[in-house]
Amino acid sequence: MVFAILAAGEGSRLAHEGVTLPKPLVNINGEPMIDRLIRIFIKAGAEKVVIINNDIHPQTKYHIQQLIGNNMPVELHVKTTPSSMHSFYELMPYLGKKKFCLTTVDTIFRENEFYRFIDDFKTTEFDGMMAATDFIDDEKPLYIATDNQLNITGFYDSIDHFNCDNHINHAQSVCNLISGGIYCLDSKAFNTLERCMKSGMSRMRNFQRQLIVDGLKLKAYKFSKILDVDHADDIKKAEEFLK
Repeated sequence: MVFAILAAGEGSRLAHEGVTLPKPLVNINGEPMIDRLIRIFIKAGAEKVVIINNDIHPQTKYHIQQLIGNNMPVELHVKTTPSSMHSFYELMPYLGKKKFCLTTVDTIFRENEFYRFIDDFKTTEFDGMMAATDFIDDEKPLYIATDNQLNITGFYDSIDHFNCDNHINHAQSVCNLISGGIYCLDSKAFNTLERCMKSGMSRMRNFQRQLIVDGLKLKAYKFSKILDVDHADDIKKAEEFLK
């Protein structure tokens, strides 16, 4: 199974708050975030780890090239993209025709929960499994609506957005989880991604909505807690969480 990391963002909020390292190289308990993900992915059985990085921060590129030079199963694609969905599209040729796992570089989770998540996805008949949590500490969370079996029925920008959706049976769906930025998908999702790109869409959340429209069967997998490192004070939060 191939694992992929979206690391093409600028990390502007961290930079504006005085963090001098590019986001992928920010240390969490002494380990760069991108190194942590690669280590966990290899332990989870990754055939290879594919990374997209922008051409704004050469420091990250050199760091990853060193890992490749040390015989790590890593491939690097360098390109600055306008959104995470565009980054995903750039990685598509590297992901093969089987199941894969895609994540943002700054997602922080408990390792044991992640390994169970991957094990479940490897055997599931669903087209995709999305990491989700009821811990909300995000400026713009993406809410996930599910039925009582955690089958995903929709993706929403807010609870009000969910409540106003007349196409969903609110008696059978609840909306109390948010996306954790970890996406496990089958390669049939590429057809949806191609359509999103051709129609001029951007952002991963719009791609996820289109997966539902296209009839793919998605399941939410609940983690106890997932954090994103968007601000300087998130670094300490992440370190405390992982202790």
